[in-house]
Amino acid sequence: MLTGKQKRFLRSQGMTMKPLINVGKNGMSESFSDGVLKAIETRELIKISLLQAAETTPKEVGAYLADAIDGLEVAQTIGRTLLVYRKATDPDNRDISTKIAKL
Repeated sequence: MLTGKQKRFLRSQGMTMKPLINVGKNGMSESFSDGVLKAIETRELIKISLLQAAETTPKEVGAYLADAIDGLEVAQTIGRTLLVYRKATDPDNRDISTKIAKL
């Protein structure tokens, strides 16, 4: 569980990021969650954008990903954009999580 300070730090890091994954008309599937897992393993913090054609809401996408991927947390939801975080299992990819641990 992230504290308020940690979420604030993640939001500041995510401000300049561009969406890495887009959710479209096909919605959420197992391949979608696999793609998110691969991306989050290397980056720890990713931005997901829902296109106008998407039939799901950002809240549904966040709940689906939190159930599908252990340890994933939604740091922020603004409009149709989600910012999600998960600590990397590989110590070489732990850049953001080491900064968060100090907060």
